[in-house]
Amino acid sequence: MTTGGKLEKAQISILNGKAQGETIECKFNPNSYTLEKSVNYGELKATGSGASIMQFVDGNAETLSMELFFDTTDKMGSENASNEQLDVRTQYTDYIDLLLSVDGELHAPPVCRFVWGDGIDFTALVERANKQFTKFLPSGIPIRARVSIVFTEFKTADYHKSEVSPESTDKTKVWTVNEGDTLWLIASEEYSDASHWRTIASHNDIENPRAIEPGTRLELPPL
Repeated sequence: MTTGGKLEKAQISILNGKAQGETIECKFNPNSYTLEKSVNYGELKATGSGASIMQFVDGNAETLSMELFFDTTDKMGSENASNEQLDVRTQYTDYIDLLLSVDGELHAPPVCRFVWGDGIDFTALVERANKQFTKFLPSGIPIRARVSIVFTEFKTADYHKSEVSPESTDKTKVWTVNEGDTLWLIASEEYSDASHWRTIASHNDIENPRAIEPGTRLELPPL
């Protein structure tokens, strides 16, 4: 990836905890990366009809996955290079371990940010990392590694409050009950959440939610 002719290096920054401010610079940019997003649906059965309704439940966090390549062989020509400077673990992959370790201040792994020029800026938690060491000094010290890593999108509760509004329309609606209707199915249809059957029952003074008759007119209040 280039920006204005300059090669941009991908990097991972630690955003909180004891290691806040630490940056892992990827000496080699990934050859590719994958972004994955999915949602969950639940199946609701309509009473007596055999039909079903697929109800949206929630969305899963987006994931970013890639393979990173780390290497210290360029330092082998230096007479002053120590084993620690040649060890790909102390120079690179131990920092990946920080992203999977419980931080004493946070009581959880830290949040990080993967940035590659203007192409991607992804705030996340590291879900997993698979490290494979592929080249070694005669002493057994690894000097080359491949790391398959998966980041899971991180967004604060404040973000979800500002971006996601489960509220219904601000007007009360009227629903005429048909054969096979239940408060659960009506709530799912109107509010996209079957658990709001209680709202309908309370508003309409229904004591037995299983005993609503076809033709009954129900008021569906705004949430």
